[in-house]
Amino acid sequence: MNTTDIKPFASIAASALVAAAAVAAMVVQGSPESGTMAGDMSTGVTVTATTPPVAASVPQAVPSIKGPAPLPTEEQGLPG
Repeated sequence: MNTTDIKPFASIAASALVAAAAVAAMVVQGSPESGTMAGDMSTGVTVTATTPPVAASVPQAVPSIKGPAPLPTEEQGLPG
């Protein structure tokens, strides 16, 4: 055997090893219907159904000053 015959064989063997590892990982992971991954390990997802409140708990903000506010003295124009 020379190197031109070994290179295709090596790539086929490496591909077969990668495929076997992928199949083994899927078998170890478990079924998707069980809700768990890799046997007994849970995913940690918790869903709690709640109803939203009907009205807002914070009252609507009302401004204390109505209309334009007076300018500070340093920003008012020159007298007269």
